[in-house]
Parts: sequence; structure tokens; C-alpha cells
Amino acid sequence: MALALINGRVLQPEGFVTGRSVLIEQGRILALLPPDDPRCRAARAYDLGGQLLLPGFIDSQVNGGGGVLFNDAPSVESIRAIGAAHRRFGTTGFLPTLISADLDIVARAIAAVRGALEAGVPGVLGIHIEGPFLNVARKGVHDPAKLRELDPSGLGLLSSLRGGRTVVTLAPETTTPQMIEQLVTAGVVVSAGHTNATYAEMQAALDHGLTGYTHLFNAMSQLTGREPGVVGAALDDPRGWCGIIVDGAHTDPAVLRIALKCKPHERFMLVTDAMPGVGTNNASFELQGRRITVSGYVCLDEDGRLAGSNIDMASCVRNAVTLLGVPLTTAVRMASEFPAAFLKLAHELGRIAPGYRANLVLADDELNVKETWIDGQASHPQP
Repeated sequence: MALALINGRVLQPEGFVTGRSVLIEQGRILALLPPDDPRCRAARAYDLGGQLLLPGFIDSQVNGGGGVLFNDAPSVESIRAIGAAHRRFGTTGFLPTLISADLDIVARAIAAVRGALEAGVPGVLGIHIEGPFLNVARKGVHDPAKLRELDPSGLGLLSSLRGGRTVVTLAPETTTPQMIEQLVTAGVVVSAGHTNATYAEMQAALDHGLTGYTHLFNAMSQLTGREPGVVGAALDDPRGWCGIIVDGAHTDPAVLRIALKCKPHERFMLVTDAMPGVGTNNASFELQGRRITVSGYVCLDEDGRLAGSNIDMASCVRNAVTLLGVPLTTAVRMASEFPAAFLKLAHELGRIAPGYRANLVLADDELNVKETWIDGQASHPQP
């Protein structure tokens, strides 16, 4: 039986609209209709109570949640637990993210995601492999013993997932433009991160298909007067998408506001870089043998280095409005439509439109999430 979501403020390209019901059948949006349309009256109704109906949030960088770190247990069960934790905050699509590890662990993580896709675990869209092909000079909290150059032997592994999206964060200077092109040709989305690349090296990578920048400003060569570095390349590049962590700690909000003036907003996407604490009250966790302390949104290792974040996507959207000054409609698109485009999923995710997958978020005016739907299935189905 079809489902009609009624009495909501529905996000559309022109803004929030009322007087339209969202008709869902077999996991997809059939139409947006007046409430008195016969097709709506024949469907099972869900009253949204005048609240906000948003496209489901898409997070392309999720290391953990619900007390689980993907690196520690790359399994279908871990992916399910992480997805459930983040769904409470509006994330209806995510990439479990593996921090630099040995290649046998990378293979296990890919197999786990393949299994999760086959099992229909709600929300999983693929995998993000962040390292180990990174520059030790920009390692952050990544284990330097795991870092290595990308050579031809690794290409087959990185492109081995079928049925989902693969994002690989690498340092372009640890490989060649030709190998980046081979990854892109194989369907991998390549992003620059933990890199000390020069502007010229970045231009070569972009010309060979690189399209992303992982946690902009963090763990990358900075913009200077004589060498623009990766940051300069990112802000000068009209093609690539910049992931930004709006937690007030990874990057000063003023710096992000400046960045937003440099290129169109649709080339920025919100990410959490979330660690296991999201969805829990845990004050610490272990990361590759190190104790990480959690305080608010911030995760720090023993040396005071940032180690991912403790933020969720609803909070990222809220912060984009309050800290960066972007309109709510734009902030929501930065968490839905724009990451869908980055992942080459803009044809089916990120908008509330006929034919799109019914991945949706119901929230109040303070962006407290009240309900989510993934492929038309509510997290708390009505009787």
C-alpha cells in the first residue's frame, strides 16, 4: 500500500512548501500532490504535524558510531550498528570509513561492505578508504607504520567493490596521475587528503579525474603567497567537492566562511568524520592502541591532536546555519544533494522529487530529528 506523508513543510528547489503530500510506493517517491488528490486519499497517511520534511542526509566519512569503530571490527554487524547510530541524527546514507590499515584489513572492510549491501543494511552506500596511501608529513593521527605508496598492485583491491560507491582518499604525490586515472576509470571516486602536494601536483591529479578534497584545510598543504598548495587548488578548482567538518574545532568558522565565498556552495558538502562516540555518552575510545578523549564534538589523542569528531549530521547542518551563516535550505543541500552529486548518486538521492529513493528526514525547527525513512521504511513504523 502506498504511503502519503501529509501536512509537512517539504523542501523543494524554491524553498519549503506546504500543501503538498509526498506519495511513496515501493521505496520511491511517486509524486508530490495536493492532499485531496485521490491517490493520497487512497494511501496510508502519515501526518508530519507541520514539521520539516528534508532529503535524507548523506555522510561520506563515517569512521564509527554507537560505540563501534569500523577499523576495529570491519563486519556487516559493525556497519549495521554504525548506521543505526547515525540514523537517529538524520543520516540515511553513509560510507563506512576505514582509517589507514594494512591491505588485508582493507580487503576485509571491502568484503564487509559488500556483505552489508547484499544484506540490505539500511543506509550503506559503499565504502570510504582513507589511506593508507597518504603522506607521512600530513598523517594526522593515522599510524605512520601503515602508510605506503599506491602502486599497481593496490589498484585491483581499491576497485573491487561492486554494487556500491568507493571513495579513496589519497595523497596525489604518493602515486601517479596515471594510476589516479585508472582508479577513476574503474569507478572509484578519488579525493585528496593527508597530502603535502603542490598546486601543480594537484592540477595533474585533477586533470586525471580526482574530484574531492577530504576535510578541507585539515592535513593538507596550506595556501601561501607563492605556493597555493592543496587548499589553494581546492578553492581555485570549480570541478571538485570539498568536504567540511563544521564542528568549530577542525576549522575556524571564519576560515570556512571565506572558503564559501571562493566557489559555489554546491561544491561543498558536510561530513562528520565521526568516531565511535556518536550516539553514546562514552568519554573515550581506543584508536589503533591510543587513548582518544571525547569532549563535546572534539576527539583528541594524548598529544592533543584531533582524531576525527564526535559530531552528527543534524548538528553539522545546524552549525552551518549558525556558524557559517548559510540559509537552512542551503545547509540541508550541503548534507544531501551535494554529497549525492559527489558520489554520482544525484539521479536517485538528495532530493524530494518523483522517481527518487524515499530517503527522508522529519525534523522540527531546531533540526531535532523526529523520524527517518530509508527506501520508504520508517525507523519507527506506525502500526
